[in-house]
Amino acid sequence: MKIKGKKILGLVLVLTMMLGILTACGGKNENTAEGGEAAESKGILVGVSMPTKSLQRWNQDGSNMEAALKKLGYDVELQFAENKIDTQVSQIENMITKGAKVLVVGSIDGSALSTVLESAKEEGIKVIAYDRLIVNTEAVDYYATFDNETVGTIQGTYIEEALGLKEGKGPFNLEITTGPLDDNNVNYFFGGAMNVLQPYIDNGQLVVKSGQTTKEQAATTNWDEQTAQARMDNIITANYTTDKIDAVLCSNDSVSLGVQSALKSAGYGTEEKPMPVITGQDCNIANVKAIVAGDQSMSVFKDTRALADKVVEMVDAIVNETEVPVNDTETYDNEVKVVPSYLLDPVAVDKDNYKELLIDGGYYTEEEVAAESK
Repeated sequence: MKIKGKKILGLVLVLTMMLGILTACGGKNENTAEGGEAAESKGILVGVSMPTKSLQRWNQDGSNMEAALKKLGYDVELQFAENKIDTQVSQIENMITKGAKVLVVGSIDGSALSTVLESAKEEGIKVIAYDRLIVNTEAVDYYATFDNETVGTIQGTYIEEALGLKEGKGPFNLEITTGPLDDNNVNYFFGGAMNVLQPYIDNGQLVVKSGQTTKEQAATTNWDEQTAQARMDNIITANYTTDKIDAVLCSNDSVSLGVQSALKSAGYGTEEKPMPVITGQDCNIANVKAIVAGDQSMSVFKDTRALADKVVEMVDAIVNETEVPVNDTETYDNEVKVVPSYLLDPVAVDKDNYKELLIDGGYYTEEEVAAESK
């Protein structure tokens, strides 16, 4: 799949995020609909299928959408599939049977839902792919996500700046950990980051001692923390008995936690052997704590409140047969069609700005993300 190149907007992204924060409601993890009474039912069912409850962000996404949809008077069937494809298919089938007008689907495997979504299409049900593109089917009408290539570009640029690569510093040792190959977003996360980092690998400023530089080699099934930890344990044992790791590109926060555990087991995180530069994505509570503690360098913040609000707006437009908001009709080709999409901007969070973006913005409280004593 061709990945469309984009430049980081830098200050513009930050200003965009701050504008969103200033207009957002107070209270942690609250959608603008939360705290309000559900409106009188329209008698219209919206099915929301999320991949799992085991990651914090999917719980937030699901609850935010449910609250906002109910405030507009929609009936909501919210289900979590616990990373089991058969379970997700069955849950979507039930939503179709119950007469859902619109389906919002955060897929486990974007290539595994073609058959069940074709059934939805036959019933006239519109489908919005949520944050993960659903591929190889005509039966996906819209896609709502963050600018996923920019997520990777932000991560790669953070490593570039932290190590002083533009100034010619190096060589430094880098390792790479990304997500599952059946998550289409991995193409964008990995591609965006490697567009920044690959030239430094090619010229020798970055050295990947494990030799694992492709997304296939760096993949982590289900974004699983323990799997990422086990892989990094093996990499350290095989390649770093005397040398040290200077940076680890981690595509999201769960694999970042696994990498951190492996590094700490190998003696990193001390004054004599500080943690390397480590990236992440999602700003989960455990990872923000790690940022505050100095164990993780940064995470990419994707305000799921804003994403949920946008999807609710899209659902409402579909139901009312008005223009559905999209801002990208070129990037997301699912191998059958280019899916009209709405992309939101992500922003980097580190120790210098987490209070401004996450706490002042009402996403977390200071107590929730305070570093735990070591």
